[in-house]
Amino acid sequence: MDPMGRHEAQNAPLRAIVGTIVFTALVPGSVVLLVPYLLSGWRFAAPILGLNATRSIGAGLFLIAVPFFGNFLARFVWEGRGTPAPIAPPERLVTGGVFQHVRNPGYLSAIAMIAGQGLFFGSVRILIYALLVAVGFHLFVIFYEEPTLRTRFGAEYEGYCRRVPRWIPRLGGKV
Repeated sequence: MDPMGRHEAQNAPLRAIVGTIVFTALVPGSVVLLVPYLLSGWRFAAPILGLNATRSIGAGLFLIAVPFFGNFLARFVWEGRGTPAPIAPPERLVTGGVFQHVRNPGYLSAIAMIAGQGLFFGSVRILIYALLVAVGFHLFVIFYEEPTLRTRFGAEYEGYCRRVPRWIPRLGGKV
């Protein structure tokens, strides 16, 4: 059955489900929601560049990123049979769903949600934070995540890297 189908869902390990929920609440929850709240109080400031349209763009960016982030999480549980947390990684390389278009959909979704809040609330502080998070994610991917995945999954990961870009999503087609 489909990797996201009912049969697979019934076989998803409880450890992966609970681990992903806890990880998401603690790490992405803090990075994507708590810190932007602490930076802005989620209070409206003047729109970025004085353009009211930036609020709509920000809301749209946030809302579009949410289902992509959800797909990223679900893929780790049902396809990878693990979590996004480095302490409980997936057993299998995750390449389906949003991973067919970009290798780092969780990081991109998180950055989009943070930047969306910056635009929506008119907060330059949140936008600067989004930029810093993006740099941090890039460094983590380059120096930890990719070497770890190369060691763990070898040729399978190398082939995936040749087919799917790291940061700029490719449109259409399957891996």
